[in-house]
Parts: sequence; structure tokens; C-alpha cells
Amino acid sequence: MRLLVRFACNAAALYVAAWALSGVTYGDEWWSLLIAAAVFTLVNMWLKPIVQLLSLPFIIVTFGLFLIVVNIFMLYVTDWLTDFHLSSFGTAALAAIIVSLVNWVLSMLVPGDR
Repeated sequence: MRLLVRFACNAAALYVAAWALSGVTYGDEWWSLLIAAAVFTLVNMWLKPIVQLLSLPFIIVTFGLFLIVVNIFMLYVTDWLTDFHLSSFGTAALAAIIVSLVNWVLSMLVPGDR
């Protein structure tokens, strides 16, 4: 159940990023957004903890700001695996911030364990 909630939140967050930024696209069909959200959910579940562990010194030195770079990397992995596309690094940085904010707001609205 928790995985489905994460998937739904990621789908909404990726949609908002694509809606707000012209350099973020997910293809011509709505199902490509769902595939991108599924891949992004799995990437965040399996790859992100490893990357965070390896980049822990940078995260500590930058007081957590390096987590934005980690989130950008997760978006680029999703870009590489799906029809979700980021036009530039700046767009990816803004998309990472938007995705993080939308996921944070939605996680506050969804009841249950955090």
C-alpha cells in the first residue's frame, strides 16, 4: 500500500514539474507519465539510498544541500530509462526542487507512517 502511495505522489510531482517547466516533458501519452512515475519510484527506492550513502560526506559538508544534486541524478536516471525528458541541468535542478516540494506537501496530507 505504501508503495502505491509513493507511486501516486511521484506521478503527481512529475506531472506538476512537467506542467510548470517547459523543459520537462513526459511524451505524448498519459501512460508514459505513469511509466516514468513507476521508474522514478523504483529508482528512489533502490538507487537513492546507495547514492546518499556514498555522497554522505558532501551532504554533511553542504548541510544537506547536496541532496538536491542527488535528486537531480535520480531524475536523470529516470530520463535515461523512460520517455521523461529534461532539457538542461538548470531545468533538472528546478524540476528536482518542484518534485521534492510536491512530494513533501503530499506526504503531509497522506495519513500514516512517515
